[in-house]
Amino acid sequence: MSPDLALFVAAACAFMAVAGLGWVFVGSSADKARKARLEGAVGGPVQSTRRRVGAVDAAAQKRRQIQEGLKELEDSQKAERKKSLTLRARLDQAGLFKTGPTQFWIFSAILGFVAAFMVVVTGLNILFAVAAAIIAGLGLPRWVLGMMRKGRQKKFTENFADALDIIVRGVKSGLPLNETLKIIAQEGEAPVKQEFQLLVEGLAVGVDVEEGMRRMHRRMPLPELSFFTTVLAIQQKTGGNLAEALNNLSAVLRARKMMREKVSALSSEAKASAWIIGSLPPGVGVMVSIMSPDYMTPLLTTPMGHFLLLGGGVWMLTGILVMRSMINFKM
Repeated sequence: MSPDLALFVAAACAFMAVAGLGWVFVGSSADKARKARLEGAVGGPVQSTRRRVGAVDAAAQKRRQIQEGLKELEDSQKAERKKSLTLRARLDQAGLFKTGPTQFWIFSAILGFVAAFMVVVTGLNILFAVAAAIIAGLGLPRWVLGMMRKGRQKKFTENFADALDIIVRGVKSGLPLNETLKIIAQEGEAPVKQEFQLLVEGLAVGVDVEEGMRRMHRRMPLPELSFFTTVLAIQQKTGGNLAEALNNLSAVLRARKMMREKVSALSSEAKASAWIIGSLPPGVGVMVSIMSPDYMTPLLTTPMGHFLLLGGGVWMLTGILVMRSMINFKM
């Protein structure tokens, strides 16, 4: 090999060695930097998404905890409601604040006497008059009072979430809690407005918030109001983010309301069928009595007819209770 060729080969080998070493050190660093940039570009949104998902999960977990707390409060209050309430408490829960127990009993006695008198005038057996007096004097007023209580509590639950939103917005804007309660007492919907008016009147004469809320809960024994009372009591003693807690409670109340409406819509057909089936026998009996009175007379004038009416009434009541248990869903 000539000296020039040997020198060229040596220079080429040296160049390749230097280039290889440069690629090892420089190229690998560039690859690592590019890989790091790619991981950062991909990992940044992923981590941000994970943080957002974590925040959503935390909020959902808080709402689930509130939901579970409401369920426990509702179960405990159902057990307490099984205990006998005074008539004064029932009247207050129905919104009849100006009606006393004495007035209620006088009205019940008058209603029972009128029902018995009407049965006697029609010429029916005295036993029917006694039964009519008991039903009209003792059963009907209590049933109406119970329906008024349930209707008032249902309407309170429907409008309570809006009242919580007013409190949340007021607290976030810097208003004191008492001022937000006054706003609800002035601009709320009944019966929320009535209850908060009584609360504000109590606060004006020196009753603290916790005691006022406890009195409101006695007039409106609902798990939502009990939870609200607990939140206010804790906030008054230890502090905390009242707006966030009430905002979560408002979201839970709206979700429960939507679920109730959905269940009501799905069960409306079954309820209509139950009403039709339950009203057919008495409706047919009334129509037959009008068109052919002699045909129905033995049922009202003979012992066997009385026995058949009693048996039919018992079976009808059993069927109505069974259908009622089938179409009522627990929330």
